[in-house]
Amino acid sequence: MILIADGGSTKTTWCQLDSADTDQRVHFSTEGYNPYFISTEGIAASLDANLPDTLPREQVTDVSYYGAGCSTPANVEIVVRAMRQIFPKAKVYVSHDLLAAARALLGRNSGFAAILGTGTNSCIYNGQQVAHNIDSLGYFLGDEGSGSWIGKRLLRDYMRGLLPDGLQAAFKEQYGFDNEEIFDRVYNKPLPNRFLASFSKFAYDHNNVSYCRDIVVEGFEAFFKNLVTQYPGYQGLSFNCVGSVGYNFRDALAQVARTHGMQVGKIIRSPIDDLVDYHVEALRDGIDFTATPVLKG
Repeated sequence: MILIADGGSTKTTWCQLDSADTDQRVHFSTEGYNPYFISTEGIAASLDANLPDTLPREQVTDVSYYGAGCSTPANVEIVVRAMRQIFPKAKVYVSHDLLAAARALLGRNSGFAAILGTGTNSCIYNGQQVAHNIDSLGYFLGDEGSGSWIGKRLLRDYMRGLLPDGLQAAFKEQYGFDNEEIFDRVYNKPLPNRFLASFSKFAYDHNNVSYCRDIVVEGFEAFFKNLVTQYPGYQGLSFNCVGSVGYNFRDALAQVARTHGMQVGKIIRSPIDDLVDYHVEALRDGIDFTATPVLKG
């Protein structure tokens, strides 16, 4: 039995395959496991509590996990150890969710791939691996255009009483937070990036209000200015993106991409189906899709 997973900071989407019949697919989801914010013990405890009861863990032979934050050997090892605890008989392969996005969006073709979800990331992909990546710097310093960026932008104006067009009262009614509670959640509680990103839904729910549309476009413009346009030859590539924020605001995203001279390719919510197709095709062709991973256990 084979498991393939795409893990964001908020949610992990899994696909279970029968080793003998890869056309039979079972999908399920768990929490997101960004090792910058959660330990091996935390990941293992969450998996133990949230994996389907019908999943025979002892029969899992291969786990391919692509996750947010899995960009350094130390962080990858945090995830590998958790997977080995839960799936003791499996070979474990862990790499970055950016590689999952690129493989889902581009397959074996080279090009540009991006993630716009809880966080942001982007790369030039050579058809096998990430060839060039400009660090998004995370929710505190960067992640322009992401859910956490949009949420932080909304919170800043809310906390200063600057939300226009009746949005101040609507935000207060929907969430009920005062400034002290927000400070506590951001600076003292775990997973502040996920907390910030949760407010991007407010922008989506009020997308008919110009203020909300404008901050989304502002975030995408910052994403292009500070990240996309810094890649050499970017205008000769199509813009391809995965992630809930990119997908939910895809019309605005496509508009911003075109103003920066990029043709728009695929914009999808989740990479899991295309990623599984990539794995299945590679297995059938005898290709080692794990070539030069961040870490292979």
